[in-house]
Amino acid sequence: MKRILIFCLLLPVFHLSAQQVLTVEQAIDLALKNNYDIRLAKNDAAIAANDYAYANWAFAPRVNGTASKVWNTTRTKQEFVNGSKRDTSGIHSNNLTGNVTLSWTLFDGLKMFATRQKLEAIRDLGDATLKDQLMTTVANVIASYYAVVQGKQQLHNLSEQLSIADERVKLSDAKFQTGLGPKTDWLQSKVDYNALKASYLRQQTVIDQGKVILNQYMVIEGGNTQYEVQDSIPLNTDLAYGKLRDEMLQRNTSLMVAKQNLQVSELALKESKGDYFPVISFNSGYNFTKVNSNAATNSFSPIFNQNGVLNYGFSATIPIFNGLNVHRQVKNAQLNVSYQQLSLENTRTKVNMALSNAFKDYEYYKTAVDLEEENLGLARENAMVALERFKQGVSTTIEVKEAQQSLEDAYNRLINARYNIKLAETELLRLNGDLIK
Repeated sequence: MKRILIFCLLLPVFHLSAQQVLTVEQAIDLALKNNYDIRLAKNDAAIAANDYAYANWAFAPRVNGTASKVWNTTRTKQEFVNGSKRDTSGIHSNNLTGNVTLSWTLFDGLKMFATRQKLEAIRDLGDATLKDQLMTTVANVIASYYAVVQGKQQLHNLSEQLSIADERVKLSDAKFQTGLGPKTDWLQSKVDYNALKASYLRQQTVIDQGKVILNQYMVIEGGNTQYEVQDSIPLNTDLAYGKLRDEMLQRNTSLMVAKQNLQVSELALKESKGDYFPVISFNSGYNFTKVNSNAATNSFSPIFNQNGVLNYGFSATIPIFNGLNVHRQVKNAQLNVSYQQLSLENTRTKVNMALSNAFKDYEYYKTAVDLEEENLGLARENAMVALERFKQGVSTTIEVKEAQQSLEDAYNRLINARYNIKLAETELLRLNGDLIK
């Protein structure tokens, strides 16, 4: 299979119409633009990138401000022991307060640095996950597209068989009408023809169902299947196992995701260990208060009062005992690192196994294609000879049916072998990260 180029500018929305041929490149472009799984992965990657864009602000101080204004109305009536009275009703005042505080963490056991590195690793994990989803979706599109092509080739095979079966029906009928052949030959040939016709109609349904699956990957609404696909399955028969394996260890997207998960877990462990250390901070604040009143409640109360206070200093928060919570978190982080290490090794063995099996399929079906191409030529010649012999009256309808069945089987085996080569080839390119450029 020729390597698939992913264009920088994707095609606009592709309106498929009758008689229009959809190429595999167009199908891939539509999937890359519209596929829901890819769009979800892009969203996750964008969130991770956005978090990392603000990572350096973890080193900046935190500044907060508050302000308030309160209006008061005072109504006081007093009567003293000496008989004097005081009425201070109607005193109005307002109280304006405001403060700004600054807190700057100077040391937290290097936790801030670990957090920034973890956010960077999560961003890279988002990119790796997106690329893995792209690879998976493109592989699915290729498999679905050529499944439709395979179905189309099988339909052509059935069409050829129908032509032979129709000729057989006509010959049997002619022989029966002239008394040269029994009616059973005509009846059997008619039954076989109808069975092939039913298979032909069923194959058309299978093709439409395959297009529906392909439409799901391309996100084409409305179930539109009124378009054509290519007639052939192009094959790349030059893949080498050694080169594929070397590239796979460096570029396989599943391995990249597993490696990034391990890195994130290691940085999370480093982040958790920072809680063992004291936190040293620089703190500062400014407080402002202003009170205005139209009268004093007594001779000692001011009608105007304004204060501004600036303070600054350092603080240290030293962890002494918190129910071993930090120890628990560190232990869990260590277990997660071990889990991700095992997951990485498991992924490595799985992709190695998948590569080995896919390459064995690839080699087998390459040989099978050559063999089945030869068989198809022989089976087609045998069917034509048997039909001619039947026409000449030197063979039976059973002989023609057997030759016809052999031709149909050879055709189907060849079609399946070509499709399976394409599947193995696609899987090999997906595993070594070469499916998308």
